[in-house]
Amino acid sequence: MTVTYSSKVANATFFGFHRLLLRWKGSIYKLLYREFIVFATLYTAISVLYRFFLTGSQKRFFEKLSIYCDKYAEQIPVTFVLGFYVTLVVNRWWNQFVNLPWPDRLMILISSCVQGRDEYGRLLRRTLMRYVNLTSLLIFRSVSTAVYKRFPTMDHVV
Repeated sequence: MTVTYSSKVANATFFGFHRLLLRWKGSIYKLLYREFIVFATLYTAISVLYRFFLTGSQKRFFEKLSIYCDKYAEQIPVTFVLGFYVTLVVNRWWNQFVNLPWPDRLMILISSCVQGRDEYGRLLRRTLMRYVNLTSLLIFRSVSTAVYKRFPTMDHVV
């Protein structure tokens, strides 16, 4: 289930952003805390085992084993994975930006499709554009707290 924090993000300041990161529901910490605890426990156990319980020859064997494993870890470059992730994030942001309802495009389409230089054609085009602006306002009201504060009730919208 997706948890939205639109109202919190819209009001977040630069120095208050850490509070937004620490929210528990739907956070990255809730998703990864089990794996982090397992990793930290295993790392500590291996470190204690290496430092206090292994002999000299066993330490050298462990070092050779870790170098062998490191060779295979280098086959997947971190820059490639990071570049893939950044591309994903930027594409998602760009798609959200492109999908914003811009009334200009629809206005051009309406003005080219609704014919007539008389009073009826002009009023029809104006009414259609008012409906477009109303739908944009209702969408932005549900996303942005600044717009919601400007138009808190339907009476304010009217």
